[in-house]
Amino acid sequence: MTEASGAPRPTRRIDARSLRGLAHPLRMRIFELLSLDGPATATLLAERLGENTGTVSWHLRHLAEHGFIEEETGRGTKRERWWRRVGVANELNIAEFRDDPESRGALSVYLHELVQQYFSRVVTYVNEDWDAEWRAAGTVSDWRDLRLSPEQLAALNTELMAVIARHTPAADAEPVPGALPVVVQLQSFPRKERGGS
Repeated sequence: MTEASGAPRPTRRIDARSLRGLAHPLRMRIFELLSLDGPATATLLAERLGENTGTVSWHLRHLAEHGFIEEETGRGTKRERWWRRVGVANELNIAEFRDDPESRGALSVYLHELVQQYFSRVVTYVNEDWDAEWRAAGTVSDWRDLRLSPEQLAALNTELMAVIARHTPAADAEPVPGALPVVVQLQSFPRKERGGS
């Protein structure tokens, strides 16, 4: 499972220790906000999350200890520190943790929280008021008629990620007038067959 980020940047493989460091509901929400909205302080994050600033600060330090975020130096004060996401894509190979009893719980928390974040983003989009042009440009779609082998599914995912990469601007690219941040969520997985046929 790789974060869908087409811009070429360093990749970090999530190991068992860093997985346990990230796999906490509040830490994952903090990491999501820093990933989507950019740098913030513990106070700003606490306000957005409805949490205590001290609790958020503790989780920020924990995320930094595991290399997911870093302090933005030269900004803020000794008392009010700014934090940002580290500029690497995180790669998680689920198969590495399925049979590891020490990591299985962390993997379960991580995956369930990640799916909840994806769901929440879609619900937010559906509930927001967008003009007709943006409403027509977005989509919530699924395809149920595919029958693929594991190799074919992996190839499909690779092709889809390549398409997204082609549409991802370089970090130093000038913004296109009228462009807004866009989230592309890709979930592709096998489904157990049910019923008689």
